[in-house]
Amino acid sequence: MSKIRAERVGEQIKKELSLLIQKELKDPRVGFVTVTGVDVTNDLSQAKVYLSVFGSDEQKAASLKAIEKANGFLRSELGKVIRLRHTPELIFKFDESVAYGSRIEKLLGEIGRTDEKES
Repeated sequence: MSKIRAERVGEQIKKELSLLIQKELKDPRVGFVTVTGVDVTNDLSQAKVYLSVFGSDEQKAASLKAIEKANGFLRSELGKVIRLRHTPELIFKFDESVAYGSRIEKLLGEIGRTDEKES
């Protein structure tokens, strides 16, 4: 299986999952969730779905738990929309890169302010 096909399937899964989570999931525990990326194995058997959740740690944990509980529903709906022989197994993970990036930006801003004060 080509890596290019796996990337294309990953982008399609990302797009469709975003819509499904926003429009179809009725669980009140699911907060403001963004699908930031999807990594699909070359044989298309598994897809790691990276999520960014807005809110406190408790809200993040509750959202992830609700989405994992709806895993079967999301996978079946994904199978209806994306025509593949086998729908990939979905593995949900938090995307820490957004929080990490904002922390780095904050630190750089603090360094810039201390440099201005010294000048």
